[in-house]
Amino acid sequence: MKNVQSVVSIIGLGAMGSALARTLLRDGHRVTVWNRTGAKAESLVRDGATLAPSVASAVGASPVVLVCVDGYKVTRSILEADEVAPLLSGRVVVDLSSGTPQDARDAEGWARERGVVYLDGAIMATPSQMGRPDTPIILSGAETAFQRSKPVLDTLAGNLMYVGESVGAAAAWDLATLSCLFGALLGFFHGARIFEAEGLSVGDYGAMIADISPVLGEMMKHSGDVIQTGMFDEVQSSVKTCTRGVELFMKHAGEAGINSEFPTFGLGLFKKAMAAGYGEEEVAALIKVLRESHEGDVR
Repeated sequence: MKNVQSVVSIIGLGAMGSALARTLLRDGHRVTVWNRTGAKAESLVRDGATLAPSVASAVGASPVVLVCVDGYKVTRSILEADEVAPLLSGRVVVDLSSGTPQDARDAEGWARERGVVYLDGAIMATPSQMGRPDTPIILSGAETAFQRSKPVLDTLAGNLMYVGESVGAAAAWDLATLSCLFGALLGFFHGARIFEAEGLSVGDYGAMIADISPVLGEMMKHSGDVIQTGMFDEVQSSVKTCTRGVELFMKHAGEAGINSEFPTFGLGLFKKAMAAGYGEEEVAALIKVLRESHEGDVR
């Protein structure tokens, strides 16, 4: 390629894009950056980055282009400008924006029409966690794109997970993982209110959850195995037992006078499972309620 000055160009310098650039610079990579607001690049330029005056010059500067902006539509609006499009052919574009699997499939189709070697990615970490051995990034799309961008991506995340050429897979993994995270956070926040109501240290509570997280992870893995195999009759914790637990959340909320929206939502699902006759099955049988709800929504 002509005029390649950098190993990688980064488009978008929000909190995450800036963290990506800083991590790469710290590891000695030659990095070109572009952002609509050039002031955001000042500290990166001091650290050795090259600020591109335009998107076209940023794309033209490197064989690998990382895009980290607010969604796929923004990525497309930036890259489909007349002066940019001719420079895309043959380059690897790794889109690290957030979206759905269909968004990723649409982006891949758009990229293919322009000769782009496309890779879709999901960063499963905060900006401060970039560059660690355990930092996860999930990637899907063209394997050639993954192999060509891997030297750069290895610097950003020690735990790269390439999940195949089906380009929507990374977004699906991302959404599913965020569903688990946000659900856990809602539960954690309700737990924090329980601690506050009882005069206990929420900091101690957070530390305890961190300490036992491998055990909690095993429970998640077990539920995944049960759902995958359909072996709901191999019971370690039944729907009935867990329903009683959620009922205790409700009882305590009433006694302590704290918000009960989280347990109310959870108890509604558990009651549906009980009414459907799943009480003696493994708690993962709640997936059956979620499947039935979807079918009802479609109708």
